[in-house]
This record gives sequence, C-alpha cells and structure tokens, in this order.
Amino acid sequence: MSGCFFHESLRLPIDLNEQSEVLKGAEIIRVSKFFKDCKDGRFISYVHDDARTLYESFRKGAKESNNGPCLGWRDGPTKPYQWLHYNETLLRAKNLGSGLIACGLTPGPQTLIGLYSQNCPEWILTEQACYTYSLVVVPLYDTLGPDACAYIINQAEINLVVCEDDKKCNLLLDKAPRCLRKLIVVKETRPATNQRAKNRGVELLRFDDVERVGARKDHPEMPPRSTDLCTICYTSGTTGNPKGVMLTHQNVMAGISAVVLQLGEHRPTFRDTMISFLPLAHMLERCCENGMYMVGGAVGFYSGNIKRLTEDMKALKPTVMPAVPRLLNRLYDKVSTELQSSCLKRLVFGMGLRAKEAEIKKRIIRNNSFWDRVAFKKIQDSMGGRLRLMIVGSAPLAGNVLTFARCTLGCMVVEGYGQTECAAPITLTVQGDHVPEHVGPPVACCCVKLVDVPEMEYFSTSNQGEVCVKGTNVFVGYYRNPEKTAETIDAQGWHHTGDIGMWLPNGSLKIIDRKKHIFKLSQGEYIVPEKIENIYVRSQYVHQVFVHGESLKSCVVAVVVPDVDVVKCWAVENKIPGTLSVLCANPEVKRLILDDMLAWGKEAGLKSFEQVKDIYLHPDPFSVQNGLLTPTLKTKRPQLKAYFKPQLEDLYQHLD
Repeated sequence: MSGCFFHESLRLPIDLNEQSEVLKGAEIIRVSKFFKDCKDGRFISYVHDDARTLYESFRKGAKESNNGPCLGWRDGPTKPYQWLHYNETLLRAKNLGSGLIACGLTPGPQTLIGLYSQNCPEWILTEQACYTYSLVVVPLYDTLGPDACAYIINQAEINLVVCEDDKKCNLLLDKAPRCLRKLIVVKETRPATNQRAKNRGVELLRFDDVERVGARKDHPEMPPRSTDLCTICYTSGTTGNPKGVMLTHQNVMAGISAVVLQLGEHRPTFRDTMISFLPLAHMLERCCENGMYMVGGAVGFYSGNIKRLTEDMKALKPTVMPAVPRLLNRLYDKVSTELQSSCLKRLVFGMGLRAKEAEIKKRIIRNNSFWDRVAFKKIQDSMGGRLRLMIVGSAPLAGNVLTFARCTLGCMVVEGYGQTECAAPITLTVQGDHVPEHVGPPVACCCVKLVDVPEMEYFSTSNQGEVCVKGTNVFVGYYRNPEKTAETIDAQGWHHTGDIGMWLPNGSLKIIDRKKHIFKLSQGEYIVPEKIENIYVRSQYVHQVFVHGESLKSCVVAVVVPDVDVVKCWAVENKIPGTLSVLCANPEVKRLILDDMLAWGKEAGLKSFEQVKDIYLHPDPFSVQNGLLTPTLKTKRPQLKAYFKPQLEDLYQHLD
C-alpha cells in the first residue's frame, strides 16, 4: 500500500463525525452507512450472487486467483514455505469428503464432524470436505480441556473426529464417549495408541488413506444451502459447560461480506498473503481465512510454536494479518524494554513516533518515510516487511498500544468488536479514523441498540446500555440448549451480548463494561467486580486480582497475585528475605500492596463500599492450565470462588 503512492492521504469512505445511521422509530437503533439498504432494516448477506455459502465462496476464489497458491506451510524452521494451489486444494477436499461418506457418514447438515487440530492445511481441507457434502464442522481445542471435549462429543453425538496427531488422539481416547467410533489422524500414531483405540472400539484411520478411498469411490457432491448450518462453535463459558453456537453459511458469509464491503479499496485481493496463527477454532480467524479464500488470496500457516512466529512471518512475508491485543502488547513491551538501554535510541524513537503520529492524523499511512527507515525498519521486518492490513479483535486494546502499532508498523490497523454468536464481527473501526479507544460503527450485516441496565445505572437515554444485535450474522441458537438460547435471544430476535456499550457523539461504539457477575452487598449496594479489578490491576504490585463479595456481607475482599519482579525488587531494597511464597505471608508486603490498591481505587473514584477491606496474597498466577482462566484469558469466577473458599472465609471471619 505504502510503496505505490507517496504522500497521498487516505480517501475517507464516510464522514468520521457521523459514522453510523439512526433508524426511524422510538428506539435508538444504529446501522452501517456502507450499505444503503441498512436504512430500511435490510442487511447484507453476501457481496457476490454466486458466493452465498462457504462452499461457493471458495470456488469463486479459485477462479479469481486463476489457480494461484492457496494453503502454505513449512516443514522446519529453516525451510521455505511450500504451497497447495486452489484446484488441488479443492480436489483433495472433495476426495476427503467422499472418503468421509465412504466411512458411513450421511451427507447433509444433520451430520456433525469433530475437528481437533492446530491450524494447518489439513484443517482447511477438512472444513471444505465437510461443505462439499453439507456436513457441519465442530472444532475442538486444547484449552477447552479433556472434560469439555468429551462433553461436546457426547452432546453433539459425534461419531468421527479428524485429529492432528498421536497426543491429541490419546487425549480423546482418555475420555472417549460411547458415540465416538472413528478417528482420522493426520500424522503418524504409535502402535500403542492404535492398540488402545482398538481396545476402546475406536477405529483409527489415516488422513491420506481416507482421501485415497474417497477418490476411488467418487461420491457425488452435495453442496449446502445458505440456510444450512456450517459449524457449531463451542464457546468456553466462564460458567458451566461450553455452549454450542449454531452458525449457518449465511451467518458466516454475512460477517465476512460486511467487513470486505467496509474495507473498500483496502480489502484483501488475490494478490494478498495472510499469516494464520490465531486458533481456527475461534470465529475471528475462521472469518479472516474464509474472507481470503473468497477473494483468491493465499494463507500461510505458522509452524505451531508462537515463539517462532517472527521467523514464520519473515519467511512468509504476509500482507494481511489478524491480531489480538496480547500480541501487540507484547510487541509494545519488548520495544519499550529494548529502548531502556540507550538514551539516543529512545530519543530517535520518540521523535519518529511523534512524526508518524502527525502523519496518521493527516490520514497518511506508509512505511517508506525517513522515520520508517531510521527507527521502525527492524519492527516492520520482524513482521515480514510487507504488512499492509491488520485486523485486531477479541479483547479491548489500549489506545497507546494501538497508536504505537499504527506508527511503527506503517500499515492500516482496524479494530473490531464481535462475538462467536454473531459469526465474529459486530462493529469495525473505519479506515482513516486515527482516534483509539472505541470499536467503530456497526458493520453492514447487523444493527445495534443499547438497552437499559438499571441496576448498574446505565440508560439508553444517556447513550449507554447493554449491546444488543440483530441481523444476518446473528446465530440460530445454542445447540440443544433452548433455555440458554431464550436467555440470550429475545422474542424480537435481538441477541443480548452481555457487554455494556456507549455511543460516542460521532456514532461509533465504545465498550465500557460487562453486565454479568453483579452482586448486591447486604446493605443493597450493587458491586461490579470486574470494574474494580480493572482499576486495581493498574497497581505496579498487582499481577492479577479477583474481587469477591457476598450478599450477606457488607464489604468486598480480594485474592491478589503479586507481580513477582516488582515485589522482589521492593523486598531486596527493604532487606526483606524470602521467596515469593514467603513474601506473600509477610504483613509488611500485604500492607504495601493493599495501600497502593486503595490509592488507585480512590483516584479512580471508587465508592467506599467498592474498595476491598482485606486481601489474601497468592504466589501462583491464575491460568488456563489450572482451570482459573478461560481460553480467552477471562477469569472463571465460580472456579476462583471455589478454589479460594477457605481463604475468602478466613478474610471475612477476621473482618466480622
């Protein structure tokens, strides 16, 4: 993008002071300005008449690319990328699908297939094999844990799972429900695993054998309709069992089409290459990849080790990349640390940032300025040096990090907000809007309104409330769970997201809170623990914090995981010996941390009943592995409450 024109500033597709349209009527319902039918309450389902399903869109891409490179991978850290082209990808997908039918599966959207693998070409071959025969893909992923995987296979009555390797086979065999009869494995399995499967009555088949059988049998294709299910995507609930989000081909195509439409002249084309490293089991990555396949772009898979991502990007030289805040936060921290060593470097870098930010405010996006060469080339090269478009989603991104990324990467960075239940996108920032800390206007496949949450004092008349979404991207319901579906989708068809949003004066949305996890204290005051935690975690001493309260108590308490380095540093300075565990039991350390937390709370305007009255210091971080965080790194409140029950009771006893 930046090489082709020099100082030209970006053409704005819409007026940035009025980014969304309000529909006529009593309710304040906002829609996209990128699709004129939205004004009449009609939403986009597809951009091309001949690409209304994920089956059709892949074939359209094959034509667009003129059988160009489609799926890329590399066999080792020093090896170059090798490619499957579009026609071969389609042929292999058809053969695999025919092989699945030969395994005894009935074609049609009532047949569900499990897919348990890291991102790799076989993932996409399996996905397209399913669509060729109208089968439904159910992704399984490591962070769900073996119990949740078994629960899903059982609930969805899955007979067959396509599985990556020996290790994943064994994880499934550990807890294999009765209904699981066949495992199709991509990589070699050990004889012991084969025997184990046999003992369980599970047949192990090799991926390429199934392809071969399929090619021989050559079952006729049975393409899906747009209203057919294409996937059931299980979300790791912060509470209880995972819920299966049922998405149709139309749901997913609508989400992809709305984003492609909004990106306009910056949308991906057959000339683009995308790096695939975010989990394909989540809808953000699924949509980005299927968007690439629709236009005939190439997708290269990372080697499977996040520590090697930089090497993969240098080898692939991607032009398009989906990203999550965690990745950009890491980049920001790494660069900040490297700059500590030299005053001169800091000075040059700071001047570069200011100059680039001034350009961005004039809507000039490029990577060939003087400052790009002097200050930012190393960062750009670490991403392959050709990046032109980055789409960030999945969690809130700090404004300073977003601006830093825009300046240093010299590419277009747009930020979206979405949910699995909406096939990913709900809103997306508009190219050329340099202001951070909001998530843009609604995309063209849905409308958004805010609904009162009186107990949290959010009212739609003040442009605040729970974000509710309606449109062609909104899911059909939770699989075999009518109660949860009814809790989430109301009688008028609005999906209640559980997120609290606020309309900014320019018609873009800002996410300001989360509705769940509210409790009342004994004096009738409402507590929103996540709001309090987000304030306390600003303390340099706090790595993680879990705020807890009960309706029978009049105050809140917290479990705090201290920041190891900061606390150790303080202890050394104050000549207090001991490991982190020892320091956690030290009353002086506790006083230091509690005082600092309360100071932050006071500065942020917490009411006295919102401030914690006591804390328990815990040396080990909450993690996905110990079951205290979800795969998207949100705290699992019920699990934390159960885990720290004795400590929490102890805190309250001392307060009573």
